[in-house]
Amino acid sequence: MNQRAPHVPSINPGEIEGPSRNIYDRMGGENIYRMLEAFYGELGASSIRSMFPADLAASSRKSAAFFVQLLGGPPEYNDKYGSPRMRARHIPFRITTKARDEWLACFERVLDRAVDEFEFPAEYLDGFRRFLRSFSSWMVNSADAE
Repeated sequence: MNQRAPHVPSINPGEIEGPSRNIYDRMGGENIYRMLEAFYGELGASSIRSMFPADLAASSRKSAAFFVQLLGGPPEYNDKYGSPRMRARHIPFRITTKARDEWLACFERVLDRAVDEFEFPAEYLDGFRRFLRSFSSWMVNSADAE
């Protein structure tokens, strides 16, 4: 079996500033789940669709549980799946900078309408976008030229 050495991004994960934990209180779990469902709809129509399981609805719910917890809600992800350890969970998948950029573009399309459609608190949107850019950079585990 040909195993690739993981690419380690230059970002220090300890320096990634998390999003405001007040977001959950303002938008609620239902809106977070709906926002992630819309995001997975974007992923389903994207060039990186093949990187995701056939059941995008289930993947959306799992991801939403992570974001509920991250944004200040109950520990749904930990309760259902254990510690997030997101980089370790993503190592089996070849995530290049190009794939990360497409993932981020899908999220950006949803965030462009998140204030009106999902009651995302506008004052936290820029900070959430910064978090997603840094966090997604940390998920890159393969060089683009591989």
